[in-house]
Amino acid sequence: MDGTVLVADDDRTIRTVLTQALTRAGCKVHATSSLTTLMRWIGEGKGDVVISDVMMPDGNGLEMLPKISEDRPGLPVIVISAQNTIMTAIQAAEAEAYDYLPKPFDLPDLMKRTAKALNEKRRATPAATADAERPEELPLVGRTPVMQALYRLVARVMNTDLPVMISGESGTGKSLIAHEIHDFSDRRTLPFVTVTGADLSDIEGPARVLARAKGGTILIDEVSDLDDEIQARIVRMIDNPGEHAPRFMATSQIDMMDAVEKGKVRQDLFYRLNGAALHVPSLRERVDDIPLLVDHFLARAERDGASLRYFSKDARELFRAYSWPGNVRQLENTVKRLVLTARGEEISQTEAEMVLGAQPEAVPLLGGSESEKLSGSVERHLRRYFDLHGNTLPPPGLYARILREIELPLIEIALDATGGNQAKCADLLGINRNTLRKKINDLDIHVTRRRKLM
Repeated sequence: MDGTVLVADDDRTIRTVLTQALTRAGCKVHATSSLTTLMRWIGEGKGDVVISDVMMPDGNGLEMLPKISEDRPGLPVIVISAQNTIMTAIQAAEAEAYDYLPKPFDLPDLMKRTAKALNEKRRATPAATADAERPEELPLVGRTPVMQALYRLVARVMNTDLPVMISGESGTGKSLIAHEIHDFSDRRTLPFVTVTGADLSDIEGPARVLARAKGGTILIDEVSDLDDEIQARIVRMIDNPGEHAPRFMATSQIDMMDAVEKGKVRQDLFYRLNGAALHVPSLRERVDDIPLLVDHFLARAERDGASLRYFSKDARELFRAYSWPGNVRQLENTVKRLVLTARGEEISQTEAEMVLGAQPEAVPLLGGSESEKLSGSVERHLRRYFDLHGNTLPPPGLYARILREIELPLIEIALDATGGNQAKCADLLGINRNTLRKKINDLDIHVTRRRKLM
């Protein structure tokens, strides 16, 4: 590599490691723990590439990107961040970062990306391109614990080659999650191909699909709806992908383990697609995100030329209490209708009731059997899990895996309920504070402190 790299990170160890690695590779390096110093260097014309952390003692690295772009058009900025959620990646792309890596990052990977940045002209951000191609996609918006957990999972699988199985009800945004994984992965410059049963209806279908993908990403839409013959073709396609193997992802409206148990999905296909399993929650599972989504759709409508509208307090509460069987897509269409039909700027409760009155009736927000205990739900899950393995036993370590799956949401929800106060959370859970801290580290839980009104 040949060029000057500016490194900004408040972690001295990271600055040292990057300085040594880049220097050995032939680069000149200027490293600092201050955004102010970094911006001064950029203003002086120093540097061919910038590697910057997001959270710095004197500011936010993402907020500096527009200024960097204004002062030094075409200067590539690689963003690294411990806030490894999909929203951070999206914000980095929206701010026109050249690239984004979550911490802890792989050093050889970062070196490879830096070398590309030094050798290439700055290109348009993948997310901007994707948004232009998919203007009507559902928004990836949510601050609730279940959505934050989903963002963390997406960030972890983004730059792996693992196949991904995305489940969720209709209208939750499963395809959007698949697109985002592709758009922020190393395959983002390659094609993203969505496959339906019609694409695989004849024996040459898999070959045509692989030729279209060219080593990019193949998304199999609603795999549980495909007949057995087409599923068999998918298995053979995954096993024999040719010279340029794509990444495989699939969506399903029903739980895949249930689908296998009921014979709707072949076991061999399930094992090939279930490298990483992501569940996109329904709106009933994240009611606190509904006002956020309403505001998003109102702002989008105004940008598209519609009149300014806002919801009354009672209308907001009505929307928050509704079950939304069609999820985010239904919510979006309902807001669009109200924007067009509302008599004034404020959308009243009566107007909202009139629109919702034509919708399917509400169901209990949490769904399922209200009388079922947690132990009953866990038992059903475990019996399905064992049944899927037939006459063989599951892999060793089952006890620790099950405890981890239960502990993660329990601790995240308890932290959210206590506003991120670990002392209160430990007291709520009835465990030692040091034990809680260790579990937070082991489970990779991101803790955000805030004032909690209770």
